[in-house]
Amino acid sequence: MSHPALSSSAVAVITGGTSGIGLAAATRFARSGLRVCIADTNAAGLADAAAKLASVAADGADSVMTMVTDVSRRDDVVRLEAAVRDRFGGTDVLMNNAGVQPDTEMFGPPANWELVMGVNL
Repeated sequence: MSHPALSSSAVAVITGGTSGIGLAAATRFARSGLRVCIADTNAAGLADAAAKLASVAADGADSVMTMVTDVSRRDDVVRLEAAVRDRFGGTDVLMNNAGVQPDTEMFGPPANWELVMGVNL
């Protein structure tokens, strides 16, 4: 079911979009006729996810974009926004889905805290 305010020219950007909830949302957006960009640090996962999305998107691969992006790095996010704008004209739906939880407690080593805060926020 598509949202009445979103047309087929609408663009959804999903971070952490190679698996789980992110890929499920991207699939739903693509099936609903939106153009979709998934961003993730997993390059191989991006290729696999793009193939899955292209198979359900109305315009196939033309409606799908991927970009290796580390959301904890401002420069990566700025490049992502510019690339989506260049390819699709902008972003209508942004799903900040990327998240991490190190194997140890986040209050353990300072690097864990920085990783969790950098990616999850």
